[in-house]
Amino acid sequence: MLALAIVLAPAAAGQTCDATFAPETRYAAGNSTRSVTLGDVDGDGDLDMTVANFQDDDTSVLFNNGDGTFAAQIRYATGDGPIGMTLGDIDGDGDLDMVTVNALGHDASVLLNNGDGTFATEVRYTPGFSPRSVRLGDLDGDGDLDMAVANDIGANTSILLNNGDGTFATQTPYGAGTRPTSLKLGDVDGDGDLDMVVANFGSDDASVLLNNGDGTFATQTLYAVGDQPRRVTLGDVDGDGDLDMATANQAPNDASVLLNNGDGTFAAQIRYAAGVSPRGITLGDVDGDGDLDMAVANAGGDTSVLLNNGDGTFATDTRYPVGNASVSIMLGDVDGDGDLDMAVSNEFSDDISVLLNECITVKACPVDLTGDGIVDVLDFFEFIRLFDAGDLAADLTSNGIVDVLDFFEFIRLFDVGCP
Repeated sequence: MLALAIVLAPAAAGQTCDATFAPETRYAAGNSTRSVTLGDVDGDGDLDMTVANFQDDDTSVLFNNGDGTFAAQIRYATGDGPIGMTLGDIDGDGDLDMVTVNALGHDASVLLNNGDGTFATEVRYTPGFSPRSVRLGDLDGDGDLDMAVANDIGANTSILLNNGDGTFATQTPYGAGTRPTSLKLGDVDGDGDLDMVVANFGSDDASVLLNNGDGTFATQTLYAVGDQPRRVTLGDVDGDGDLDMATANQAPNDASVLLNNGDGTFAAQIRYAAGVSPRGITLGDVDGDGDLDMAVANAGGDTSVLLNNGDGTFATDTRYPVGNASVSIMLGDVDGDGDLDMAVSNEFSDDISVLLNECITVKACPVDLTGDGIVDVLDFFEFIRLFDAGDLAADLTSNGIVDVLDFFEFIRLFDVGCP
């Protein structure tokens, strides 16, 4: 074939999609909805929602209809004032069980899954005083899920080890900062076991407690964050293979990001503006470019989405309206289209907002033929090579033949650049 020569300027590549979210759809829950969680509780392959209802002393379970819409809630009784919740297979039977911590009852409720997404009557356990947040993880390395709880009054956390059958041993307390309100588990020091990070609302800092390897924890190390941190989360935001920390800070209306130094210690915080009164935070790749973005629930009535610049720094937030006083946020693919959607619990409007991600995943840029993420003259030379060889990789018009129409299509796409 005839090779055509032309001088081309480089074109810019971009992110996979624009990560915009559709307007919210509201689903009724109980009074004063607090923590929302996503998980496949009925085993049908899609993500269902569970939420703690603070004033009603119960939880709501909303089954996914399979398309990202949800059925009417089913309610289950808990202790007094459920405020934090999580899901996990605590009895080892292959389905997701439910745990709430009950701030007014000073206890935790464990509701075992019957195997079909319905739940057995709660069993109560005593952590510390005024528990606010609960997480499950195999802390002692014996293959079952243990319980970690942040207690708002008493400046401590509680560890309740699983007996191996979904029941829990008596709590062991560990010191934290003032008014711990949120807890997250993750291997921050890279030694293969789960450590604890805790947001301390009253002392404006975060506690890191390293696991000794047996489910006991070393004395906390404190790191300064913004004023009144409500939630903490972990994720590798800078792509270096370790877990970084982010907190939602209620008073200064921002989020703190603390990068991991690689050994379980953390660099000084970097602050990013969010909406009014941030109370929930989570990380996930919402734009499909391979790094973790940040989503923040703002009690002022919206959520903030901050896209990762690719190096662990974040762009200015984009706001999305939700219900009244949003306090908890989760990301998950609820409609099964391959991108991360958003679920937000709204304390004062007694409901959950679901915002579907409108990201349309773009396949590999057809003119980035060298696969280096940059569209430049090297891609032109590669196209000419493929064109001369009659390789169908140069069939940009998808008509089954390589001809001059493909050359003109290459020029057009090159000028546009990658989406």
